Amino acid sequence: MLSSVRIKTICSQLDACKVFADVGCDHGYCTEYMLKNGLCQRAVISDISAPSLKKAQTLLAEYERAGMLDAVCCDGLEGIPESVDEVLIAGMGGREIAQIMKRSFIPEKFVLQPMKNSEEVRRFLVGSGCKIVSDFTFRDGKFYDLIKGERTGGKEAYTEEEFAFGRDNIRSGGGDFREFIRISMEKIATYLSDGMSEEHRAELNARLDRLKRIYHGNV
Repeated sequence: MLSSVRIKTICSQLDACKVFADVGCDHGYCTEYMLKNGLCQRAVISDISAPSLKKAQTLLAEYERAGMLDAVCCDGLEGIPESVDEVLIAGMGGREIAQIMKRSFIPEKFVLQPMKNSEEVRRFLVGSGCKIVSDFTFRDGKFYDLIKGERTGGKEAYTEEEFAFGRDNIRSGGGDFREFIRISMEKIATYLSDGMSEEHRAELNARLDRLKRIYHGNV
């Protein structure tokens, strides 16, 4: 279940559109936000789990009865019409999100919130010619990345640091991302106080040096 902070952050990146699709919709809160605020005319919700999909259908029953909502039990985008205007995929691993789009299609507009492996999502999107509109880290207990983009218009090359951490984070260097880097450095410093192989120690020191450069804006 998405917490209120995550819902608010995700929904803040959703645009008004004609047909909105929420893939892996969980309880359906983001779709409720879109329909309730008149930000879409119709919505499609999907989940690979029928019981999970039923939870969202219960929340959104009035819209389904009104013919404004379609519910599809499917894997990823396989049951979603390519004609939808905007797709949300939140709460899955980055590798899974990239594979979902590789297997099916890249939506015209999308908002993605990977739980891990965000770098794989960025590499897939940039390599596919997509335009990443915004890409930032936010905190809700844990740290999460949110990537918003469009299927076409990607022209700028990404640096290795931007692939790893997100362009907006690297360019701004502040906010929740800065706190994420600070905490990550502290964790590595703690690990380095333990016994380990010289090879592992060298890897951790290299990672720590990289984080320090980012923290101090030397990238």
